Amino acid sequence: MPIKIQNDLPAREILENENIFAVDENRALHQDIRSLQILILNLMPLKEDTELQLLRSMSNTPLQIDVSFMQMSSHHSNNTSPNHLNRFYNTFDELKDNTYDGMIITGAPVEQMRFEDVDYWKELCEVFEWSKTNVTSTFHICWGAQAGIYYHFGIDKEMLDKKLFGIYKHRVMNRKVPLVRGFDDVFYMPHSRYTQTPTEKIEECEDLVVLAKSPEAGVFLCMNKSGSQIFVMGHAEYDRMTLDSEYKRDTQKGLGTAIPHNYYPDDNPENKPDLVWRSHANNLYTNWLNYYVYQNTPYQWGQILDENKRQMASIVLTQKLQ
Repeated sequence: MPIKIQNDLPAREILENENIFAVDENRALHQDIRSLQILILNLMPLKEDTELQLLRSMSNTPLQIDVSFMQMSSHHSNNTSPNHLNRFYNTFDELKDNTYDGMIITGAPVEQMRFEDVDYWKELCEVFEWSKTNVTSTFHICWGAQAGIYYHFGIDKEMLDKKLFGIYKHRVMNRKVPLVRGFDDVFYMPHSRYTQTPTEKIEECEDLVVLAKSPEAGVFLCMNKSGSQIFVMGHAEYDRMTLDSEYKRDTQKGLGTAIPHNYYPDDNPENKPDLVWRSHANNLYTNWLNYYVYQNTPYQWGQILDENKRQMASIVLTQKLQ
């Protein structure tokens, strides 16, 4: 699929070298196509790495995607150059009058803090509320998923005894839902976090549907009934070596982080990790973009469906696919 991104975004050259079709702004202007408008709220410190991972994850659908990036104005980023942020990112105040077909809210390395103690929490709550009327479907990742569930459903996260870190096996719980269409019964995904949203509280919430979970890692994937809010507790977007980089970083800081579970062959950090989650990660993003963004979004911008209509559209779609 063609991804429309800013002409000078560093990720563009890397994507082209990987044979991923990226359309620059000039070429897109000459195409008579209603591309999907996708907004990425990037809360990760190494923003360029996350940009590349997410753009790569969305590259396996025939739909044309126009990607924009948002940053929090109430937080100063120390790990990404001001030049990069000024060129490629906008604030919520600059974007809040727009509507988007889809939105991704990333994780953030603040999970050991109370939500209310995060310096941009108030602004993020405004984004959560805004997304209900200005975005067709929002895809929350890791801490972003925990924060979204806390804001929308009042379920708080809790600390784990130790860092959940590695590759874990999950089982699909409800394969009639289009988001997991094409998944195997069991699949593997990366996790990297110190906290969890308790599985039993998610399952008790009548407004949430659990789609995949793990005995060790808990719920991996859940959503509200309409599919307008998707919550992914792990990191399907991670590259082969992302956990390796995190492990070496934690080791250098003397954090005592254990070797990532089920990651290095023979648990030897000198061995190259096997990439065992990419196909299901691609499937997850493709299903989200197709069934919950493209199929539900209006052709003309600014016509976001209300929640009742979205639930009805989701029910009809699920019935057609059974």
